[in-house]
Amino acid sequence: MLRIYDTRARQVEEIEADRAVRMYTCGPTVYRHAHVGNLRTYVLSDLIRRVLERRRVRVVACRNITDVGHLVEDPSGDGEGTDEDKVVAQARAEGRSPRELARFYEDAFVADTAALNLRPPEHAPRASETVDLMIELIAQLVERGHAYTVPDGSVFFDVQSFPSYGEISGNRLDALRPAHRIEAVDPRKRFHADWALWKPGDGELTWDAPWGRGFPGWHVECSAMSLRFLGSRFDLHTGGIDLRFPHHEDERAQSNAATGHEVVRHWVHGEHLLFDGRKMAKSTGNVVLLSDVVAAGLDPLAVRLAFLEHRYRQQLNLTWDTLRAADRTVRRWRARVAEWSESPSAPMATAYAERVEAAFDDDLDTPSALRILRELERDESVAPGAKFETFLHLDQVLALDLSSEIGKPKVLPPGAAESLAARERAREAGDWAASDRLRDELAEMGVRVSDTPEGQIWA
Repeated sequence: MLRIYDTRARQVEEIEADRAVRMYTCGPTVYRHAHVGNLRTYVLSDLIRRVLERRRVRVVACRNITDVGHLVEDPSGDGEGTDEDKVVAQARAEGRSPRELARFYEDAFVADTAALNLRPPEHAPRASETVDLMIELIAQLVERGHAYTVPDGSVFFDVQSFPSYGEISGNRLDALRPAHRIEAVDPRKRFHADWALWKPGDGELTWDAPWGRGFPGWHVECSAMSLRFLGSRFDLHTGGIDLRFPHHEDERAQSNAATGHEVVRHWVHGEHLLFDGRKMAKSTGNVVLLSDVVAAGLDPLAVRLAFLEHRYRQQLNLTWDTLRAADRTVRRWRARVAEWSESPSAPMATAYAERVEAAFDDDLDTPSALRILRELERDESVAPGAKFETFLHLDQVLALDLSSEIGKPKVLPPGAAESLAARERAREAGDWAASDRLRDELAEMGVRVSDTPEGQIWA
């Protein structure tokens, strides 16, 4: 069974499951395109799902959609959202209403996840359509003494009422200081680390509540949705490492305070992604979208493979060179699978398959799994039919569409025809070093070259 690193426990733990696992993933904010760094988190959740389903465990997944403008950003550093006016201004600049803007980017996100072969979650609730759940949860917290109201209609979580706060991130209440960008502690708060569950407001994206018209705080959304769609106890909560604090700490406090017990069994976080050695963010001008990868002539699943080349808990420095290398590997494997499919049938290479599956189970050790697959690809003692069966079996987890070239007419990838012609000229001239080099370059493109008495042939 899958063993995975639990951030709160600070150790690798086995996912105990008989028949079903319930998993929550913090979803996208849909007022901009998701970049490839954002998408790494969702590939992690999909990988967990596929590994568990390979063990015949049913996975019930929930991934929220943050489409309420106040919950999109946190420019103040206090973890409590942004001003609605910015979202409204963005929508008007794009000629849409805020809701139309959110739907546009939600559709773009869903298209990106489909291009990466992510299985859709069973539940994908939108924040704007579940505010009633958030109001109900806030009322519960007030009633239980974990939240308090103030005269202007705000509601704050009383963090000192939750002694185990900080177990995920290691931040202790007595060591917490006000966020560095806040000039003074909010005088409405009993303690500077308290956070807003409800804020007063009368703009376009506001709702009526017992405390007055307003909108929910940033963190309450995920607590309300996970409790509603997965129940008061569920197995896995995933997200990027940047959400560990304060979002997941606050979410855990809200959920546990409302139910009176530990709601999430395992917290799993994926590490940051850099691009060309720099953080990927709009503020740094270093944002790469999946559409940029496709525009560069690369298969979107090259991004998925590039992610799998590194363990989810390792910081990944993605570059265009690594993406191009991943693209060549994906295309080569598809060509090899199509070639092997024409060979006599043979049983799966069980020893190789078991080694790869053991790597998957070992805290998602995908780099080891890929090394073993490359070893199988080169192993001439294994029949082509066995390689075919093994690669397709393991592609249920890899999800690289390795069967997509089977039965298709053989078409050379861009640049391969020129390389084949150059190699033929090199052989005619007796330049064996150039011939070998070009053969290796063609292999990287997914083109296998063989020499016969009649000349070179390719597959």
